[in-house]
Amino acid sequence: MDDSDLFSAPYHVPTAARPLLGLTILVVEDSRYACEAMRLLCLRSGARIRRADCLRSAERHLQIYRPSVLIVDMGLPDGSGADLIEDQAHATPRVGAILGMSGDNYAESIALAAGADGFLAKPIRSLSTFQETVLSHLPADRQPRGPRLLLDEEICPDPIAYRDDMAHAVDLLNEVSDRTVLNYAAQFLRGVARAAEDHALAEAARGLSRACARGGPLGADTARVAGLVQDRLQQRRAI
Repeated sequence: MDDSDLFSAPYHVPTAARPLLGLTILVVEDSRYACEAMRLLCLRSGARIRRADCLRSAERHLQIYRPSVLIVDMGLPDGSGADLIEDQAHATPRVGAILGMSGDNYAESIALAAGADGFLAKPIRSLSTFQETVLSHLPADRQPRGPRLLLDEEICPDPIAYRDDMAHAVDLLNEVSDRTVLNYAAQFLRGVARAAEDHALAEAARGLSRACARGGPLGADTARVAGLVQDRLQQRRAI
């Protein structure tokens, strides 16, 4: 199935206020908080969104249908988003626009080298930036005609989605004997906390990442992160 065929239907023609109407965007993102932000951005823009939380899930989606746009987080639980980008960049037929996404500064060059058309830097809050990035990388025959509204609007994801991410992090941090899982947990929490502007948790997660990289003991850093995560779950800190 090719979801981009829906673009040609009269009732899916983009409008000035909803310039992505008719597009289906597959978002490959493991954070519920970040995905909630993407859902709101798509909703405000007129696009339909489908979500995959890992490479395996994304591959199942792509075996069934071809979205108009593919947005891939660079750090996923079962591998690097760069691998999926590279596969889809060389696929035939190709997705109309492939975008990498991350909060890490170094990730943009990796995404582009893998074949991404563009890149979205987290946190993604600006509606106009999101729309412009997607539209600027679509093929010419997918570009909406005429003027469009540039809405200077920022979206605010539901804090409940942040708590869902914290609950997921608890499960990851319980794997105290698995350094690979703890390293992923640190990466996951660093990205989620940065998106939510939770600076204390982001810094603690960064410390756990450094400890994983050094190969030394992880007990103290893991305990610090776990304590902050539990604190957020108990809602003693509002984001």
